[in-house]
Amino acid sequence: MFSPDQENISASTKVPVKYGELIVLGYNGSLPNGDRGRRKSRFGLCKRPKANGVKPSTVHVACTPQAAKAISNKDQHSISYTLSRAQTVVVEYTHDNNTDMFQIGRSTEGPIDFVVTDTVPGSQSNSDTQSVQSTISRFACRIICERNPPYTARIYAAGFDSSKNIFLGEKAAKWKTSDSQMDGLTTNGVLVMHPRNGFTEDSKPGVWREISVCGNVFTLRETRSAQQRGKMVENETNELVDGSLVDLCGAALLWRTAEGLAHTPTVKHLEALRQEINAARPQCPVGFNTLAFPSMKRKDVVDEKQPWVYLNCGHVHGYHNWGNKEERDGKERECPMCRSRGPYVPLWLGCEAGFYVDAGPPTHAFSLCGHVCSEKTVTYWSQIPLPHGTHTFHAACPFCAQQLTGEQGYIRLIFQGPVD
Repeated sequence: MFSPDQENISASTKVPVKYGELIVLGYNGSLPNGDRGRRKSRFGLCKRPKANGVKPSTVHVACTPQAAKAISNKDQHSISYTLSRAQTVVVEYTHDNNTDMFQIGRSTEGPIDFVVTDTVPGSQSNSDTQSVQSTISRFACRIICERNPPYTARIYAAGFDSSKNIFLGEKAAKWKTSDSQMDGLTTNGVLVMHPRNGFTEDSKPGVWREISVCGNVFTLRETRSAQQRGKMVENETNELVDGSLVDLCGAALLWRTAEGLAHTPTVKHLEALRQEINAARPQCPVGFNTLAFPSMKRKDVVDEKQPWVYLNCGHVHGYHNWGNKEERDGKERECPMCRSRGPYVPLWLGCEAGFYVDAGPPTHAFSLCGHVCSEKTVTYWSQIPLPHGTHTFHAACPFCAQQLTGEQGYIRLIFQGPVD
């Protein structure tokens, strides 16, 4: 027989069940200054030792906000809907043994499991991101995962604060539902897009929707913070699927299920592809020097052997400084191979494996940033309109969040092999 201590040890060495991972778009494998604590580029949601989920229970209609405060004590989760100065509805939530709750937002307070800050496209350091006035809510959203198979994950707008309360003020969009419950939207909203055909090489973008505080699905408002809610979409749910995108107005997250990640190329596989390209000894067609993709750890420092590409034609060269001064200083450079003019940028391997829809070779690059990955992966991401600001959408590179340019948003790379 095991002693109690031994039983604890064997229980603790068991690998916890993983529900899935959230990966922040715009970071190529880690945050610029490194992942620290609850602030990182990807966050694994694992089964908790003890369930911490909650579900709605009693509804109170209080005559004053003061009375509402008295109802919502600090040991009980609750959502307060202020209808007017004279009336507040408080919905109390009770413990749910069957679910785990994970909260995401900008706040560093205890209830937030995954701290997310605004993504600045192409930024190389956290100092680039500090000056921005954040549009991400402090308690942006919560994900509730079933503790039993198939471990369904559902998303809800808003998270509970340190007093275990969600508070929708007078100005927030809110309403009474057909079954006399309350529901509402957060200021800048939580948008979700589920891909069609799963997250595979056959994936196609879905339609962006807004998720309410109670997890109902709506068409988008006219702008992010408009008072008028969209139309309810009856036949869709708040259930996350592999490849679902969640937009928090300032940062977008990709949800990957544990099963989906099991079929995704690993960092090891990407490293093998890098070594394979380098082993073929691609050459600069003009300088005849051998080119090589730098190791994944050195993904921000331009190396002297680094491949560069002319984005209009896809011809890959080593870095060179010829051409007249105007040409060098401007964005436009003329390709010595085919004379087409266009931007000339260094190539970087996409290192965040979770963004790949297949395990194909790195043959294509996003335009304008030069991040390289498989053809199916660039094709998929170039079709996705990602929310930008409060009412526009554009396609962006998942590895650095820079807006895509050119007709397709990507280019096929043309390497020259060794001449010997």
